[in-house]
Amino acid sequence: MYAERPSTRVPGCVLWSVTAAASPDAGVPGADASGEDVLPDGCMDLVWTGGRLLVAGPDTRAHPTGPLPARRTALGLRLPPGAAPVLLGVPADALRDARPELADVWGDRAARTWADAVAGGGLAALEARVAALLGERGGRPREAAVVAGLAARATPAADIADRLGVTSRTLHRRSLAAFGYGPRTLGRVLRLQRVLPLLDAGVPLADVAQRAGYADQPHLSREVRALTGRSPAALAVGRAGAAAPGPVARADREPG
Repeated sequence: MYAERPSTRVPGCVLWSVTAAASPDAGVPGADASGEDVLPDGCMDLVWTGGRLLVAGPDTRAHPTGPLPARRTALGLRLPPGAAPVLLGVPADALRDARPELADVWGDRAARTWADAVAGGGLAALEARVAALLGERGGRPREAAVVAGLAARATPAADIADRLGVTSRTLHRRSLAAFGYGPRTLGRVLRLQRVLPLLDAGVPLADVAQRAGYADQPHLSREVRALTGRSPAALAVGRAGAAAPGPVARADREPG
């Protein structure tokens, strides 16, 4: 069973948990509605599973997941685009398409204090530590929120750079550090997030393409296949087939 809720202490963050049933058929959390893949969403997560604290880096493609053991619970906190690099102290592109243990990022000693806290206090402890450290480090940069918001609306990279008063090269460099990829890829990933609820609602593909901002249905098909490994139709069928019960997708939303 999967559940999530907004954090009350960390703006833009989502707390989630997933518990496998008696039979081991629940996918690792963050998976899409089929329980098979994590789909790119521009976010990064801290994940507690199997006694380990992991960092889920920004994805550029679907990330396959395995089932949780029976009755095992995994917990996590999902940070909005641009927040995790501030928290972790490392650029997002260093973690792109990766799932390292926190110890590999911070070292054993620093990571162990967090792992011990989460082992004893669960999500509340993880949320408290993230809130405290992110607050000490100034929180999610305003620029990251602006870039993510503009990219989600398919604003051209040159226009985003003009809005910020920087060169396109500077914007690209900053975007790699903040999101794990440049503004164009960020826009593609966030546009995919607009597609998912439309597919879930059974909207015809031609209308999905138009409403999500694609040039046409073939453009939609190419982009969805590139990011998920499946056609829009196959993705819709997979999500519908596992809509209930079981893990739900990462929240289908635009960044704040």
